[in-house]
Amino acid sequence: MKGCLLLLLLLLGTVSALYLEKDVPHLGDLETQADLSQDSEGSGGQEGELALSGEVLESGREEAVDTHDDEGASDPDDLDEDVQCPKEEETVQLLGSPECKSCRYRLVGTPRRFRKAQRVCRKCYRGNLASIHNFNVNLIIHRLSTTTNYGQVWIGGFIRGRLRCRRFFWTDGSYWNFAFWAAGQPRFGRGRCVALCTRGGHWRRASCKRRLPFVCSY
Repeated sequence: MKGCLLLLLLLLGTVSALYLEKDVPHLGDLETQADLSQDSEGSGGQEGELALSGEVLESGREEAVDTHDDEGASDPDDLDEDVQCPKEEETVQLLGSPECKSCRYRLVGTPRRFRKAQRVCRKCYRGNLASIHNFNVNLIIHRLSTTTNYGQVWIGGFIRGRLRCRRFFWTDGSYWNFAFWAAGQPRFGRGRCVALCTRGGHWRRASCKRRLPFVCSY
């Protein structure tokens, strides 16, 4: 009789052990699942950090480009207060036109940096680098610019501000109400000053440190 009871207890114990083994996961399985969950969360966090850093780096790159090209950089020409006016043979003058009889423009063929060009316009012609407010004036200045052998000439546009706060202005203080940008400009351009292309008459951002012929209006 005791033998039968012992046998019955052994059978019950074996069944219980098999049941528990089937329903309860092993400790190793729990560790593996935890590791996988942690890896998954870690991957998502890493992607978020990379996306954020990519955005910051992109903004920083654009900022770095603008800072490197800032018109505030020291220029030996700007330190020279004695601005020498161009010789008459170095310029091409346009007095009025059917589109604008009161307009006066002068192309100076001697290359200057943007700031120096503006100073020449003011001191020598009592004007400013040319501002453009409609297509007809742009066409006039474009035709005038083709008399030079350079691919671009300075006009009076320049940039203030950074990134989303960037704004365009004219050196004569007039309102910015017209633009004739080349494809991809000004968004993908570099530089904080505006040049007009002698081929096509479109505008491009350019480094203010470049030496280009320029157009004065007065």
